[in-house]
Amino acid sequence: MRITLIEDNQSLARGIVNALRDQGYAVDHLEDGRAGDEFLRTGGGDVAIIDVNLPHMTGIEIIRALRARGDAMPVLMLTAMGKTSDRVAGLDAGADDYLVKPFEMAELFARLRALIREQPQFAPALEMVGDLVFDREQRQLFQDGRVIDLPRRELSLFEVLLAQKGRLIEKDRIADALYGTGAEVEPNAVELLISRLRRKLDTTSVHIRTARGLGYMLDDGAS
Repeated sequence: MRITLIEDNQSLARGIVNALRDQGYAVDHLEDGRAGDEFLRTGGGDVAIIDVNLPHMTGIEIIRALRARGDAMPVLMLTAMGKTSDRVAGLDAGADDYLVKPFEMAELFARLRALIREQPQFAPALEMVGDLVFDREQRQLFQDGRVIDLPRRELSLFEVLLAQKGRLIEKDRIADALYGTGAEVEPNAVELLISRLRRKLDTTSVHIRTARGLGYMLDDGAS
């Protein structure tokens, strides 16, 4: 899952980006309100975290513009302590939830999970694929009731492939989904992750197919 963070406080943004990436999320970070709005207009991820006070365009203006063009992307708004007026204005503009600074990262993760659960366009909490069950809320993969131990980045890769099950996904799209648009990624990073995940799935009915030069596909063996 890709998260767009629009926050001009570099120290706070660095902490949020690192914490989210440690959880296996891809994060695109923008510091300027106008740049953030433009990024969202061109398909900026699955969920947005937007600060209220930003240079050149406020977070509330960004949210209003997002909703005015019919974009239902879940938005978590960041507000300063005691700024009730900001919270009210943000919710009225179309934010789904807000978080008051300072906050613990555990609360940020909980708010994000709640936003994702509430959105009908997101896949169900439990999904069966071949002889596997994927629990999105717990972010765990099971085979016959046994947890398949996957590091966070491999788990995120499985999520990306599962979302497009049976369809080829280009390597560049996978890299963007895992690391964020324009992130500096080693040329063979995706191939290495694919190889590691393949080994973990070796004893299951689910396989990752490679179409050389085209991309990768998750195959549940049904066909």
